Amino acid sequence: MISFENVSKRYLRKQAISDLTLTIPEGKIVGLVGTNGSGKSTFMKLIAGLVSPSGGTVLVKGEPASRKIAAKVAYLSELDAFYSFYTVKETIHFFASQFPDLNIQKAYEITEFMEVDLEQKLKHLSKGNRGRVKIALTLARDVPVILMDEPLSGLDPMVRDSIVKGLLSFIDLDKQTVIITTHEVTEIEPLLETVIAIRNGKVLAMEDVETIRERDRIRIVEWMKKVYQTAEGV
Repeated sequence: MISFENVSKRYLRKQAISDLTLTIPEGKIVGLVGTNGSGKSTFMKLIAGLVSPSGGTVLVKGEPASRKIAAKVAYLSELDAFYSFYTVKETIHFFASQFPDLNIQKAYEITEFMEVDLEQKLKHLSKGNRGRVKIALTLARDVPVILMDEPLSGLDPMVRDSIVKGLLSFIDLDKQTVIITTHEVTEIEPLLETVIAIRNGKVLAMEDVETIRERDRIRIVEWMKKVYQTAEGV
């Protein structure tokens, strides 16, 4: 589905990704975890074709990732990319004009589930509700790859649990692979099937979540700490 072949990415003096070779299985919900500055966002942008590797190749379903890959990849960024004077409904229709694979009815259903008013203007929404709109726009697309960079950012902790549980009903794992980065690892853990730990642009480990639970009898946060400590030689 998604493969990195000896991929590196450098921004001026900063090495964001270092000689990364990795294959991400199809039809999985994958958590990409790591501290700030570990390379998570660059990892996602490489798959989305928003940045080009300094070396190596990123393939999505056999096709090199580039700007054209947007036809196969839905990317939820941490940044807002809206016209603030549009209503939520107008925003959905605008995105549908840009992405023909966006299912308008599905977008309506997701916004209804998330209790967002379709007639509200984006500029009048809280950060959390704008985040819900971004989730709806991303999950409403009929594409094989969905990337979600910090989708819970700005959401009220009181509603995160219900939103996380609801996300599963809007993902088709027979056809879609989902990669999520988050600092709220505990909240997102019930969704995850595979987890990747990244640090300083290098993947330290990749494991099935069930294996972690059955073999190590620990949760993902503890596994992540263990992997980091091993990398540091602690």
